[in-house]
Amino acid sequence: MLDTSMMGFIKRLSLILFMALSFVSCKDDTTASESDYAYLGGEVINPRKNFVILSKSDRVLDTVTLDANNRFLYKIDNLENGLYTFKLPAAEGLEYQMVLLEPRDSIMFRLNTLEFDESLVYTGIGAKKNNYLINLFLDGEAEDKIILGFSQLPAAEFENRLDSIRNHKFKELKKFTVNNTVSPMFNELVEGNINYDYYLSKEVYPFVNYSQSERKNMESLPNGFYDYRKQIDYNYCNLMDYFPYYSFLKHHFENIALAEHFKLSTDSVYNVKSLDYNLIRLKLIDSLVVNDSIRNSLLTQTAIEHISNSQDIDTYDTILQSFLNKNKNQKQRTYVSSIVESLKGLKAGNKLPLVNIIDNTGKETTLRSIINKPAVIYFWSSTYRSHIDSHKKANELKMKYPEVQFVAINVNNDDENLWRKIVKEYRYDPQSEFLFANPKDARHKLAIYPINKVMIVNQKGEIANAHTSMFNIRFEEELLGLLNQ
Repeated sequence: MLDTSMMGFIKRLSLILFMALSFVSCKDDTTASESDYAYLGGEVINPRKNFVILSKSDRVLDTVTLDANNRFLYKIDNLENGLYTFKLPAAEGLEYQMVLLEPRDSIMFRLNTLEFDESLVYTGIGAKKNNYLINLFLDGEAEDKIILGFSQLPAAEFENRLDSIRNHKFKELKKFTVNNTVSPMFNELVEGNINYDYYLSKEVYPFVNYSQSERKNMESLPNGFYDYRKQIDYNYCNLMDYFPYYSFLKHHFENIALAEHFKLSTDSVYNVKSLDYNLIRLKLIDSLVVNDSIRNSLLTQTAIEHISNSQDIDTYDTILQSFLNKNKNQKQRTYVSSIVESLKGLKAGNKLPLVNIIDNTGKETTLRSIINKPAVIYFWSSTYRSHIDSHKKANELKMKYPEVQFVAINVNNDDENLWRKIVKEYRYDPQSEFLFANPKDARHKLAIYPINKVMIVNQKGEIANAHTSMFNIRFEEELLGLLNQ
């Protein structure tokens, strides 16, 4: 079964992975015209820094400075219809949200970084559609907990309740479109959100229903449970930047690959580390997705997930070769190949790579030199809220295992003052907190992906496990095994 117990976590993780791996994105079907433009501006309450980053897909448009009143206004010329992203430092890292911009829109937003999504309100021309989209997003976060509860019901009852939620959303959309003039793109986004959120919930049902094994869950599904799959568009470029669609695709391929794997094996439970399963996943993505951007992003994510989760180094080259045969994007090929190279160097028994870190006094030293007893090294980023959960879990384990050293390393902040500010604000133990002196080099040498990976080393700085998780149910068994050596 899936280790996670939250549907919302599944969605957020998919979004994080998508943002990290989407080196290229779909080209817009719309053609930019010199007469097409839009304005985007805003007021930021409690800004952490005086700038906002504006982007479209993988392209950063500009970094805009806030004025003395913490406001900005930006004109986008030669506008391409679609979703744009604005990011800014907030209470729990670099937060971001999307905004739909169409020709002649003039949208202002107001938000408080202490309650980023919840405080976000749009005004101006084009505001109503974006307020609708942000409310749909917030409602979806609340529904995740409800749907998780539904997921423990028998499949037929789960499906009925899920249908009710979906039907209610479409009724609300109809009311909105009757009272407001909306564009085809707005309808496409909202309908895509509703449908692919619905599809996603059904795709993950066999994984989050804990009554039986995944094989038995799949075998007990009623006829027609996955009939919607006939309507799936694997190349829906206009929705690629909208995370419900990408999240659905990721988990859909996990589901259908597992079903194929069960046909060819005697396995009955989901094993994300299985080589055969992941090879099937790569094959299905390659055969069903035509669009290069979508296919390559999914292929990259699948390859990295396997080599990151599996400790069997002998399988890495097999996965890598399958990936290279299917993905022709040179940047992604180089990226995955370099991760494989790094992970091979992190084999159990090897010494920690030479990586320089900075302590809370500003002194630069090596990671090896601070290890003086069995240690857990975990990584965090101010970009993701997960750093709060990671530190909380580490503190719980510290109480249970005082003979273990816990080392927390920030992987993204090159601003020492900001790093210290975050450590102080969240009351993290400064003696256990470190910063990479060269984040890019260190992330490569230690193959830090995903961000919540954890390394276990012995008192000599020799690697016991280069890729595990404090949230894994067997993590404490690993610690005890190391302590008993």
